[in-house]
Amino acid sequence: MKPISMILLVVSLLASAAAAQDQKATDLRSILLEQLRTTHSQSDWFVCANVAVEGVTAEQANWTDGKGNHSIGQLTYHLLFWDRRSLAKFNGQDPGKFSGNNDDTFNNFDSKQWADTVRQLDEVMTDWEKAVQTADEDKLKKNASLVAHVGAHNAYHIGQIVYVRKEQGSWDASKGVK
Repeated sequence: MKPISMILLVVSLLASAAAAQDQKATDLRSILLEQLRTTHSQSDWFVCANVAVEGVTAEQANWTDGKGNHSIGQLTYHLLFWDRRSLAKFNGQDPGKFSGNNDDTFNNFDSKQWADTVRQLDEVMTDWEKAVQTADEDKLKKNASLVAHVGAHNAYHIGQIVYVRKEQGSWDASKGVK
């Protein structure tokens, strides 16, 4: 083999190996799990929920700007409510009664229960990941839109949580959002 051909072959092999390392899995399960994990415990393009609420006190969770915007606690409770309800649907379970008034999913937050709300949100997000990991392909295909909407909904409200923390001065920019 000529030296130039050998060099081209080596470069080609190195490029192929590098491309293979950079590629993430693109099957449905992997995509949905990635979306759930990046809104739960693995900050990526944005801060995940665990980082967004980390170190927030009950007093900070209850704080509002006085302009009608939700508190960190209300946003967290809202995520918990909808993640839990959507997971029940995904699992074929009765999600329970709901008045249909979305304001209730924010306004039922109790700052005395802040630590428990955070724990429960982490728990339901973990349960979501387990459910997607163990679901069969047909169930994943049937529910892909639901799972994608859960991830998008989580990301949206996590952004609001970080914004509220910035407004109240409790956000540490070294955690990922400057």
